[in-house]
Amino acid sequence: MAMRFFAFFCFVLLFVACNDELPQHIADMIEQYESNPGPVPNEIWRYRFEEETVYYFPPMPYDIPSMLVSADGDFICSPDGGLTGAGDGKCPNFFEQRRSGKIVWRKQ
Repeated sequence: MAMRFFAFFCFVLLFVACNDELPQHIADMIEQYESNPGPVPNEIWRYRFEEETVYYFPPMPYDIPSMLVSADGDFICSPDGGLTGAGDGKCPNFFEQRRSGKIVWRKQ
């Protein structure tokens, strides 16, 4: 009995650790980007920043700044891009403090 419980516990732990499901708002944005012939980011990255999971959308053509959004969908800042290339200045330490980067979508 104890061995079955342990095996079940390990399975659940492995499932949770490997679950890469995207938040719905990120999945919706990807769907919109894939159907949009206009400018879209080349990729979307997931990072750990200030103890939370965030999604980074790099700058796009025509001086469109990058976007950093929380896993809940809240806009945090524009770390770079825009007319000056320096973003909006609201999170100047993003590039130094980001961790565990992973590409979650790449433009085809």
